[in-house]
Amino acid sequence: MSYRRRGGRRGGRLSRIPLVGGLLVSLALGPAACTGSERGTTTITVASVDFTRDMQRLVHDFQRAQPHVRVKFEFLPESVLRNRIPQDIANEVGRYDVVSIGPWEAPIWASRGWLTRLDALASQEDDQEDDYDVKDFIPVVREALSYRNGLYAVPYYGESSFLVYRKDLLAKAGLTMPERPTWQQVAKLAAKLHDPQHGTAGICLRGGPVWLDLLPLNTVILTFGGRWFDENWNPQLTSPETKRAVRFYVDLVRSSGESRAFEAGPAQCQATMEQGKAAMLYDTTSFAGRLEDPKTSTVAGKLGYAPAPVMRTDNSGWLWTWALAIPVTSKHPKAAWDFASWATSKRYLKLYGEKLGWVGVPPGSRLSTYRLPPYKKAAKAFLQPTLNALNSVNLTRPGLHKQPWTGTSYVGIPEYAGLGGRVAKEISAAIAGGQSVDEALEKAQLFANDVVEGGGYKD
Repeated sequence: MSYRRRGGRRGGRLSRIPLVGGLLVSLALGPAACTGSERGTTTITVASVDFTRDMQRLVHDFQRAQPHVRVKFEFLPESVLRNRIPQDIANEVGRYDVVSIGPWEAPIWASRGWLTRLDALASQEDDQEDDYDVKDFIPVVREALSYRNGLYAVPYYGESSFLVYRKDLLAKAGLTMPERPTWQQVAKLAAKLHDPQHGTAGICLRGGPVWLDLLPLNTVILTFGGRWFDENWNPQLTSPETKRAVRFYVDLVRSSGESRAFEAGPAQCQATMEQGKAAMLYDTTSFAGRLEDPKTSTVAGKLGYAPAPVMRTDNSGWLWTWALAIPVTSKHPKAAWDFASWATSKRYLKLYGEKLGWVGVPPGSRLSTYRLPPYKKAAKAFLQPTLNALNSVNLTRPGLHKQPWTGTSYVGIPEYAGLGGRVAKEISAAIAGGQSVDEALEKAQLFANDVVEGGGYKD
């Protein structure tokens, strides 16, 4: 279970959702799934994030095989997606048939009865010629999308984190990247490589005011021995270890980071590295395909990849995936699964490589992708570092301490998106110089207290 709540309650219409879920799973598995509107042309609506937009470019392949199914896409910003989909499911509107979710949502929504369990559907697919093969999904990614041994979403792509660095700039400066760098070593390298007069930052790190911008910082907190909560849900955002980690991160980005780091999110950091404006980048492994594509990157072929830097732990990468799930409120669950299984299949990944380029194939979902000769050639620079990062993730204990939830650089509770956003704004303000780290963390501690006291997490 992704979160543990004591004494909390769920109200309103959500209590009816599990019954609806059971009914729709039966429909998806049984002959009735082909009755009604699905005898003719069925239109399904897919709500997803921009990162998966290439599904639309390739959907003609799906519709050749499924001419009776039409696909309507809604690509939404993450914040909009996370607000709109829960409202749609909880109110039983049924607007969406396939939705993009991550490992934060999957177990929480599954525990509420909002998602269709996919194991039986995937097993049926394995019996077909396509050989869908759920076991081919990278194990830690599959685990992150599961709840009580049931699979509730299938991955479009998966990611961990690593350190990307300019081999040419290090060589020019007479510097060497350690095989397994520590954060102290990274800070020293960043200081030597920082060259604002020539438009080159020593390192690019996220510092923006939204909760996803906390992913890199949260791994730093964990490897320094800090955490958000202890095993009894006592907030730990003002603990000595957490303070030390956040001070280190803020000092590093202020002294050797990119300009206006307090606004930087993943897109800005990716662009900064692509444009050759940073000597190092600590961020998602999924950036590598674009960074190594000469069509989009000025530094393609000049990059090296090292594991996520550590302090007191052996590893410190995060785990995220954008995956496709079927809400129990879907009006067309059979057609929804036909689409979701196509977009996460071995066939799709090969089609992507052949039509859109092998270097950009969605990474981190299937083991078999990493055995395809064209992909191995195109992704040579980052293939093994990506697999190493994913294989090193510990979902249940990513830091030094036990935690009462499953997950790496987020807290597996429903309130985390709101809490993380409030904390990110305070950290971002500290990066901007508007307050001290201690002031930011004192506020963060109060926010976290409000969550555990108001959410029934403590006796």
